[in-house]
Amino acid sequence: MPGDSMKKIQKAAGWEVDTVILDLEDGAAQNRKVAARTTVSEALQTLNFGGRERLVRLNHLNTGLPRAEIEATAAWRPDGYIVPKAEDAADLHAVDQLLAIAEQQLGLPDGAFRLFAMIETALGVMNLREIARATPRLEGLIFGAEDLAGDIGAVRTRAAWEVFYARSAVVTAAAAYHLQAFDMVFTDFHDAPGLETESRFARQLGYTGKSCIHPNQTPVVNAVFSPSAEEIDRAQRLIAAFEAQQAAGAGAFTFEGKMVDMPMLVAARKVIARVGRRTPVE
Repeated sequence: MPGDSMKKIQKAAGWEVDTVILDLEDGAAQNRKVAARTTVSEALQTLNFGGRERLVRLNHLNTGLPRAEIEATAAWRPDGYIVPKAEDAADLHAVDQLLAIAEQQLGLPDGAFRLFAMIETALGVMNLREIARATPRLEGLIFGAEDLAGDIGAVRTRAAWEVFYARSAVVTAAAAYHLQAFDMVFTDFHDAPGLETESRFARQLGYTGKSCIHPNQTPVVNAVFSPSAEEIDRAQRLIAAFEAQQAAGAGAFTFEGKMVDMPMLVAARKVIARVGRRTPVE
């Protein structure tokens, strides 16, 4: 949500989402940065977000604003911060140090503030390995297709093949380093079928969620990324069958006409782990 709009943040605090992103970057005009910082601080202090995660998206380090943004918001205990346009490990290290200072000043344990990195430039894609390993407080990668397309001079299309390489690279890096992976926003918030198609493809790629820019997108994204009743039932039965076979001392076995191997069990466990997850809103 735009960081300078208390009205919009109040609405988001009641939506069916996992996370609300309080945006100090692109969501706030250049002449509204200080106002946004003040509003986000007030929102964190006064609003009840229920069990929703609260993340603050900082401005890029080259603006010189993150230090003041963290100083203004850290006391009200957001769950974490987002580094936009992360391009190398140094970007993460710099914010990590600012958060460590804030934790020390507030008497919080190391790592109390979580960190997420937005990958939305060509250099960020090339440096995914370094970014993903930069700090233990990093918990997820968020793919940003619109800025990436502008950075590489691509023409955005509905099929999104122009960003497919980067989109795949982000979710692969996240899996390799045990991070969460969140897919790009779908900008046409009137096109529910298009959003569903794009969300299903993102889930097939391995993404665990998707960013939304409008409340009417959240039911579609929640439905796609939440396992269906049939998926949950099948996963539970497969896990139960595996455990029964293990208890009996059996190795390989068949389930619904197919040989079960470890990748199938891992996939079933991931289905169960996804139950209850929804989607972040910015």
